[in-house]
Amino acid sequence: MRIASVASAFPPNVYTQQEITNALKERWGDKLAKPEVLDRLHANCGVRKRHLSFTFDRYLQFKTWGESNRAWLEVAQDLGEQAIDGALKRADLTRADLNAIFFVSITGVASPSLDAKLVNRMGLRSDIKRTPIFGLGCVGGAIGLTRAADYVRAYPNENAVLLSVELCSLTIQLGDVAMPNIIATGLFGDGAVATIVGPQAGTGPEILASKSVFYPETEDIMGWDVSEKGFGIILSARLPDLIRARLRSDVDSFLASHKLSRSDLGSFVLHPGGPKILQAVEEALELKNCELAPSWDCLARYGNLSSGSVLIVLEEVMQRRRPVPGTLGLVMAMGPGFCSEMVLIRW
Repeated sequence: MRIASVASAFPPNVYTQQEITNALKERWGDKLAKPEVLDRLHANCGVRKRHLSFTFDRYLQFKTWGESNRAWLEVAQDLGEQAIDGALKRADLTRADLNAIFFVSITGVASPSLDAKLVNRMGLRSDIKRTPIFGLGCVGGAIGLTRAADYVRAYPNENAVLLSVELCSLTIQLGDVAMPNIIATGLFGDGAVATIVGPQAGTGPEILASKSVFYPETEDIMGWDVSEKGFGIILSARLPDLIRARLRSDVDSFLASHKLSRSDLGSFVLHPGGPKILQAVEEALELKNCELAPSWDCLARYGNLSSGSVLIVLEEVMQRRRPVPGTLGLVMAMGPGFCSEMVLIRW
């Protein structure tokens, strides 16, 4: 099966990193013991600008988690529809051609889930198979791609769409000036990405294989602390060390099982978690020739979109940096669990 297309959609509110930093400094005021720390952290996040669901003043109006979550659902439906339609157009397909929808998000919840609402809103076929997935965070895009590929492998004449919608700005805790939250306010952005996986026809990369790796006793590295206030970020400084210690052997093992090595790869589509994460991956995989340039560039333009980030990088490579036919590539992301997901592709 092949990745037929990828398309993204973003809210219209675009702010530079400095504008976001200044707005937070004004909001937090005396709560910041050292405002210069906020300046330094945001300046070093590798992010130039981000799309936000609303203007700054709207965020100040949300008093409860319920209000923020309802706002998430409002924006998520618009962006989800735009992203799916964009992917259909690029794949030369119609809404009626979709047989399955996989939906991933970690920034909002709804029941019926967002995919169900989009079935009604977009008039998708009534026999479409739905799989909403919550809780995967940054690894969600890669795992969702694997699940969509599994579906098409089982139903080789059908098309599956993977939709990621992450509105990270609606999870920010404006009353929290702890270091993990400050870092999160400098990294995460909002957006939606849809990816269509279908039969062999098409010009997108072929999905050859995948591998999941779970790291025991690492639950405290990343995730949410869910409370009456909403989603509180859990972000450990141990993560880069874990990547340096484990990632090389895991990738080598995956490739070796297919009689390949890292030297056989000519394309890397990696989730841009942040500068320290990208640097740790470059060190672990001994990448020294700007192989992760698409990830660095997407981080600068959009910030970290959680589950959508790896798909944004995939869109960038497919639309503007497509490797020569026959090139082998690796799609990879990591997230709460802690875990990693690897997908071997051929362009």
